[in-house]
Amino acid sequence: LNFSLKNGDVLYLQGENGAGKTTLLRMLCGLTHPYAGDVDWCGDNIKGMAEEYSKNILYIGHLPGIKEDLTALENLQFSLAQLGLAVDKPQVLSVLEALGLAKALHLPTRMLSQGQKRRVVLARLWLQDLPLWILDEPFTALDAVATDLVKQKIENFANAGGIVVMTSHQDFSLNVPHFMQLK
Repeated sequence: LNFSLKNGDVLYLQGENGAGKTTLLRMLCGLTHPYAGDVDWCGDNIKGMAEEYSKNILYIGHLPGIKEDLTALENLQFSLAQLGLAVDKPQVLSVLEALGLAKALHLPTRMLSQGQKRRVVLARLWLQDLPLWILDEPFTALDAVATDLVKQKIENFANAGGIVVMTSHQDFSLNVPHFMQLK
């Protein structure tokens, strides 16, 4: 497998369960090492870049990755603080409300539906300004309204020069100049 991406590109990986989509995404994140070959970022192998590379990517896996005893706000404050990012509470609340979580802001996330938990995780797309998004099944458990919000966010990000690599079992299209599908 050999590909390169540039600003504004969206690479959509398709395949059956167990085909290796998540494994490839994990390799692109540096969480799994390839058996052969290299993953490069801006001409350098990511093996030697470690933290410098990870500061450029936003990875959202298909598991929620949230702390169930914390609220949506607390989860986002925690994850952003771990990355050393300043937390603007009004901005986080605004994003959560825009994602349809206004009525659930004070509940621990263990009480949320799977779709609501997914929205909490996806709120990071609005809160982190990074050049590369790696998204594993971002539409899982989302209703049509939330799916459209996330699609629009991906389109806006790519049209502003961001790079997206993503998987999905749902058929969809995006209004971006460079939308590539890899099966």
